[in-house]
Amino acid sequence: MSLISINPTNGKLIKSYKEDSEKQVSAKIEKTHSAWLKWKDSSFSDRAKLLRNAAKVLLKRKLDLATLMAKEMGKPIAPGIAEIEKCAAVCDYYAENGAAFLKDEMIATEASSSYVSFQPLGVVLAVMPWNFPFWQLFRFLAPALMAGNGGLLKHASNVTGCALAIEEVILAAGFPKDIFNVLLIGSKSVKQVIAHPLVKAVTLTGSTEAGKQVAQQAGFHLKKTVLELGGSDPYLVLADADLEQAAEICMQSRLINNGQSCIAAKRFILVKEIEKEFIRIFLGKMQSKLTGDPFEEGTDLGPMARMDLRNELQQQVTANINAGAKCILGGKIPDFKGKHAYYTPTILTGIRKGMPAYEEEIFGPVALIFSAKNEEEAIRIANDSPFGLGAAIFTADRKHGEELAAKRLNAGSCFVNSLVKSDPRLPFGGINQSGYGRELSAFGIREFVNIKTVYVK
Repeated sequence: MSLISINPTNGKLIKSYKEDSEKQVSAKIEKTHSAWLKWKDSSFSDRAKLLRNAAKVLLKRKLDLATLMAKEMGKPIAPGIAEIEKCAAVCDYYAENGAAFLKDEMIATEASSSYVSFQPLGVVLAVMPWNFPFWQLFRFLAPALMAGNGGLLKHASNVTGCALAIEEVILAAGFPKDIFNVLLIGSKSVKQVIAHPLVKAVTLTGSTEAGKQVAQQAGFHLKKTVLELGGSDPYLVLADADLEQAAEICMQSRLINNGQSCIAAKRFILVKEIEKEFIRIFLGKMQSKLTGDPFEEGTDLGPMARMDLRNELQQQVTANINAGAKCILGGKIPDFKGKHAYYTPTILTGIRKGMPAYEEEIFGPVALIFSAKNEEEAIRIANDSPFGLGAAIFTADRKHGEELAAKRLNAGSCFVNSLVKSDPRLPFGGINQSGYGRELSAFGIREFVNIKTVYVK
């Protein structure tokens, strides 16, 4: 069996990688465990030094790594460079703060000494997607290594080159050989890895269905999981919002990474007073974005990551139009001569309960417009979803917006007058069908540790 990487811009084969055999997978797991037995006793200062080295290597190689992303999954160069810079930032963040996050916490009891200590679990498997092939991994790997764990990566097969490049970065930074290993396997082999007794936990970023499968397998073996899954993030625009600002932010969030992001804005819920004017402004902004070659300067949107994903998106758009939605922009596969998996910005209006888009996640540059009679109905529509990753609200009354974000919207991250984004300083994750557990911040580094009580009488 082979892992195939195809350039989504032109459909040409980049490279075919031979899958690891069961014997090779077991050997990599055992090597990572052996490396971990020494790594777990290393000092926080030594780990921090290597994380800072990794940040430097990433920044030095950022153009090459961004170019690799453009080839494998179609991300334009500029946002690719920004992704690598963010990976460097998360390495620096945990190098600076990891020791404080994992410092023993003294607890006053009748004992002469009692405290909570945070000890690494061991080898953690990361199952990662293609849409942010470096960031998704580093936001797990940086805190995992700082906590003293070892890591295994099963990456999406179409970005195998990116996976191997991450391995090279870790080695170039001076980390112990085998403390991080890439497994060249397909999805069907993940079950075997989870079952291995030396693998202590699993983290997955991906679809809800993939999360359910991994959770089931890990649960059978009583292994800790963190799942960051799909999302259908609602963006509520209230009557007093600055519509120009709101439309700009909504456009940016819908089209980030060509719409292929779990926390991209997907559902735009408009109160009736501003609906027509917002749509007019939003339509103009969506129309202004240039779809083209990810290697060309000025390109805003490259191709989607794979042809099957583009075709699935078109099927979703067609199904919703057939169910009564109105398409006011895009909605068709573009006729780009010599191009491959492209899909241009699309807007569907009149989305109502009963249509597929009311429940499904739309993964691509397609904006869904919902109409609400008032603020209360807008909140009801926003929360009437199986997902719960992110949400945003736009209003001139920041205090009121904060109250709605904090108490009324059901999601792991709620933003006011801003697009939803991940930040190393803030916990990131979802509820409901969007998963559980948290990445980033102090919460993220404590997901894969033994929170141990020490009691001395």
